[in-house]
Amino acid sequence: MKVIPDGKKLILASKSPRRQQLLSDLGLDFEVRTQSVDEDYSKDLKGAQIARFLAEKKAQALIKTLDDDEILLTSDTVVWCKGESLEKAKDAQEATSMLKTLSGHKHEVITGVCLWSKNKQLTFSDTVVVHFKELNASQIDYYVKTYKPFDKAGAYGIQEWIGMVAIKSITGSYFTVMGLPTHLIMEKLPLF
Repeated sequence: MKVIPDGKKLILASKSPRRQQLLSDLGLDFEVRTQSVDEDYSKDLKGAQIARFLAEKKAQALIKTLDDDEILLTSDTVVWCKGESLEKAKDAQEATSMLKTLSGHKHEVITGVCLWSKNKQLTFSDTVVVHFKELNASQIDYYVKTYKPFDKAGAYGIQEWIGMVAIKSITGSYFTVMGLPTHLIMEKLPLF
């Protein structure tokens, strides 16, 4: 199925192996092009605003590198729980604290996406509600020590052991929680 318009190339601005795998699984040809961007944002931003802002910040860092025939895809995932953003854990202690916060509660996983070319810009997000069961200290300790989830928002990956053990239900796209709302990518990419 043709998704990328004729004569166009898709550029993924992400080092995430999960995002790269999802695009490959969709059968899309793409090139990876990244640039380091600080992920600071105004504390006035909430949930989806943060995800969209950070996706746009990543796009702005690379827009000048685009050729006329290229479409840039950037993305950022936020875990929003109890009115705060749980970002990437700096260490095991912070990851443990985040998982304790998520334990027994529901939270939102929001992925913001930018599809930008030199003459068109589209920013959107997708929100999923995730319900975690109560986790005990040994489960949290095992996950943090074994999987070292320091590169993931909220200190967990749905596709890993913790997702199989802790998640009671999700409302929304599993792939959005992994870091890319694939259903929206397939819908919006042909617009370019």
